[in-house]
Amino acid sequence: MENTSIATDHQQSTGSPRPHLQAIAEAGFTHVHWCHQWNTDFLYCTPEIDQIRAWLDGFGLEVTDIHASAGREKRWASLVEYERLAGVQLVANRMEMAADLGCDVIVLHVREEPEDEATRVTYWDCVRRSLDTLREVARTRGVRIALENGATSESWIPIARILTDYPPTFTGLCYDSGHGNISGDGLKQLEVHADRLLAVHLHDNDGTADQHKLPFSGTVDWDRLVELIARSSYDKWVNLEVSQRGSGYDDEEAFLSDAQAIARRLAQAVADAHGPGDEVIVS
Repeated sequence: MENTSIATDHQQSTGSPRPHLQAIAEAGFTHVHWCHQWNTDFLYCTPEIDQIRAWLDGFGLEVTDIHASAGREKRWASLVEYERLAGVQLVANRMEMAADLGCDVIVLHVREEPEDEATRVTYWDCVRRSLDTLREVARTRGVRIALENGATSESWIPIARILTDYPPTFTGLCYDSGHGNISGDGLKQLEVHADRLLAVHLHDNDGTADQHKLPFSGTVDWDRLVELIARSSYDKWVNLEVSQRGSGYDDEEAFLSDAQAIARRLAQAVADAHGPGDEVIVS
């Protein structure tokens, strides 16, 4: 069976994920992108991780990757030192969770550079000190950080710098197709960084807002995106980061059934784009 993945928060990102994991499995998905608590200061403790593992095993699901939290008060790139240190612990928590659940990538947002030059210098000092600490966690637990592009062209500036300063054994790119469609230059930037692609958030929109619609329902250039993914270093399966909210679907089962069909369609398109004898870009 073709591996396919979907975000756990297609209905909600807090509360118990159990019923949604069951629905995801029943729809035929083999993997999940763990997206619960993706933007909170929530720390996962051992009993919670153990229970999540039991649910995943019971439903026959595995984890593609984990959307780590950049935090609200625990912020790994904060200019306030205690917030930065707490944020590093928050990200390390997700890296430990990823290793415990058998996946090797966490996805992380990085804030845009400040406009003020002096503040920008401080910002980069904070970013580097945090990443240097997390690099040791990555080494010991075998988990890499994939930096996610935002919905602006400026979001690519820190990503490009970090990918230059840190090796592919530690950092890479998570390409978010919805964000790239809003910024307008996402596919161009993806082509530049295709050899560092570690994760994908595949969803659609009309170019004006982050709508997390099902692929092929908006204005994302899926033919071009599929071609770039096929030529990239990405070596996993299709992962949808879609939302039932605002989708027009009242029924979760129907939504997930159609999402699964679209995931398989995309998986086949990527396989076809590889073509016989094609070489995949590797870092």
